[in-house]
Amino acid sequence: MVPSLMRITANNPSPFTFHGTNTYILGEERVAVIDPGPHDDEHLSAILNAVGGRPVSHILVTHTHMDHSPLARLLQAKTGAPILAEGPHRPARSLNIGETNTLDASADLDFNPDHKLSHGEVVDGDGWALKALFTPGHTANHMAFEWCNTDYLIPGDHVMAWATSIVAPPDGAMADYMASLEILMKQPQTTYFPGHGGRLENAPAFVRALRTHRKMRETAVLEQIRNGQTSIQAMVAVIYHTTDKRLHGAAGLSVLAHIEDLVARGVVTTDGSPSIDGTYYPA
Repeated sequence: MVPSLMRITANNPSPFTFHGTNTYILGEERVAVIDPGPHDDEHLSAILNAVGGRPVSHILVTHTHMDHSPLARLLQAKTGAPILAEGPHRPARSLNIGETNTLDASADLDFNPDHKLSHGEVVDGDGWALKALFTPGHTANHMAFEWCNTDYLIPGDHVMAWATSIVAPPDGAMADYMASLEILMKQPQTTYFPGHGGRLENAPAFVRALRTHRKMRETAVLEQIRNGQTSIQAMVAVIYHTTDKRLHGAAGLSVLAHIEDLVARGVVTTDGSPSIDGTYYPA
């Protein structure tokens, strides 16, 4: 790591979390905890041991998936620190008739911060400052944090070096995700400390590559539709044929995210609103 920043990884490895969720402790005398993590007593103990009795001035949360935010209230009970985030969990769009949020089980629906951060707001600590960057897409309430006057940025789950971020409607939205990549591309920081996986160097080039990858995925989805594949299931079988089948459900939601964007732009058509079980045609 770097001076004044410590990483603690929760013991929650999975195909979606890699080795586990990263919690960051920022500061020297008075510290901030960023993304406390899942509701796990062992991880709470690890955070408190790392804090080592120092005052905790802030608890910051990048977004409200169950592997990032649930421990915030327990940590607050131990430290008294206020919780800061963009806001409660919410879908990226209104639910369609008959639709449920398939990711509700992954969402911390009980979360409500003490202070709601806005884009560009600066949180001042003891020897450090973080600027909140509103970066929706992975979730509707996602924030990244620029470590002011350094070369470092904490992107949460918006940018991860080990895999591409999941964008799964209605929890997330591809148009929002792509716009948020543009926000990060304007940032000068070259080193990221993501929510999963290790330190990411040469981050601007990596973010540009992520944008290219997403555009290639969009092209692949559109080609499948133009070649007569009308269902998301059929598209996933072709586009993600080398991907672990345990991730095909998430891949299907990613395809749906691309299709929602393509339908909104008038490139693809469907009957009614786009859905995971919809039938799709070139416009």
